[in-house]
Amino acid sequence: MRIEMKNIRKSFGSNDVIKDVSFSVEGGEICALLGENGAGKSTLMNILGGVYQTDAGSILVNGQQVDFEKPSDSMEAGIAFIHQELNLINDLPIYENMFLGREIKTKRGSLDLKQMYQQTADMFERMNIDLDPGKMVRDLDASYKQIVEICRAMMTNASIIIMDEPTTSLTDSEIVRVFNMMETMKEHNVGIIFISHKLKEVLQICNKYLVLRDGNLVAEGNVSDVTTKDLASYMVGYDVRTESLRREKNMEEEDKEEVLRVEGLTDKHHFRDISFSVKAGEIVGVTGLLGDGRSELFQAIFGADPFSSGKIYLNGKEVNIGSTYQAIKEGIAYLPRNRKENGILKDMNIFENASIVTWPMFSKRGVINTAKHKQKFKEHRGTLRLKMGELTDSITSLSGGNQQKVVLSKWLAANPRLLILDNPTQGVDVGAKEDIYDIIIKLAEENIAIVVLSSEAHEIIRVCDRALVMYHGVIQGEVRDDRMNEQEIMRLATGGDFGLERREHQYET
Repeated sequence: MRIEMKNIRKSFGSNDVIKDVSFSVEGGEICALLGENGAGKSTLMNILGGVYQTDAGSILVNGQQVDFEKPSDSMEAGIAFIHQELNLINDLPIYENMFLGREIKTKRGSLDLKQMYQQTADMFERMNIDLDPGKMVRDLDASYKQIVEICRAMMTNASIIIMDEPTTSLTDSEIVRVFNMMETMKEHNVGIIFISHKLKEVLQICNKYLVLRDGNLVAEGNVSDVTTKDLASYMVGYDVRTESLRREKNMEEEDKEEVLRVEGLTDKHHFRDISFSVKAGEIVGVTGLLGDGRSELFQAIFGADPFSSGKIYLNGKEVNIGSTYQAIKEGIAYLPRNRKENGILKDMNIFENASIVTWPMFSKRGVINTAKHKQKFKEHRGTLRLKMGELTDSITSLSGGNQQKVVLSKWLAANPRLLILDNPTQGVDVGAKEDIYDIIIKLAEENIAIVVLSSEAHEIIRVCDRALVMYHGVIQGEVRDDRMNEQEIMRLATGGDFGLERREHQYET
């Protein structure tokens, strides 16, 4: 199967989102579709998926022009769209999820559960997937949920599958599982359009690439001919930094005030005997593998979850934080890891999302001081380089990177002394990542203590002064200076130690 999009144009009002874009994808190809948030990737794919109609241009399937007026037209033509937010129902078994919207029924009109189960089992066997069709979807990890979505698309006889950020929330081992599935689809002559911000993955799994910038197709070619630095430059229009952003230490930093100290913090399930400290102006990374307990640890420090024993000190004084409201009053801010579920309020506009944390702070006798909120947001909007329309526009009208900046803005408005950032660049493009890194460093220079939780070792290495590595709920070790590299981090994250030679070196120093 061959899909061609020729001279596609699409505008929303006066905003030209897609500007004369042409490309093609064939069965057996894995084609990366790249670009910053807001570059037009989603709009282009929504046109191919029948959600939007073009203002100009044409779509051809195997050389024949087609008109997709609705998503079902695209599906009937053999195109499937697997969105970043998976459309699975946790309270149903896998085989029922596989047939949502196209259930098989008996002659009497009841669901033919046996037939749906068998067809699902046959598909799993064909795709070399070891899964029980009767297992509940809620019991699957994120990678198997992705695989169920892929198999569901295959059962509609899809020849081209669009995969939107399929690895954003997956661990390394889960990514390998999904990539193996993609290779199997490639062998079955299925074409894949792979939307991702993870450029290393693009080089690993894709054959060709397309890069959109401001609605224009600015680069395309074979993945074997480019590097991640090349792709990043195409995406943003200039050379992207790759060097370390860590700052040189000076003697004054050793004397800075301790903002946070934790002693023996323990809960029953996720972490135990945790002790560490963070000073004003310091950027401390916390990393590890899935299930290491870092998010649960800092949710407890922020008052969102209870802990069973241990002590928390802020600015040298022991505190008992029983709620997130109290944590905010104590000067702690927490940017959560899952922006869509925990960071934004989809039914509120941009300004409401940016100001909600400080409503109690900027109010008198129950009346919110809107003017003060707007002034604060205006200051942060410039600093964060936020791309947006009106304050009253829906938060969902913004790209992922700009939504993340709004979430960051609302916490900055609270003037925190301790800022906890849980996977701050998850799902944002390379340009927005660099903006966020700049903001983190600038905030540290203003003497805010910052903790960065991240699964990406290279992010920790580039930005943080030092890092704590967790393994199964404990701090396995700390890395800094020359020992702060991917090999040492991975060694500790998998339960290893620095090794005898390094331990001796530590004792000597």
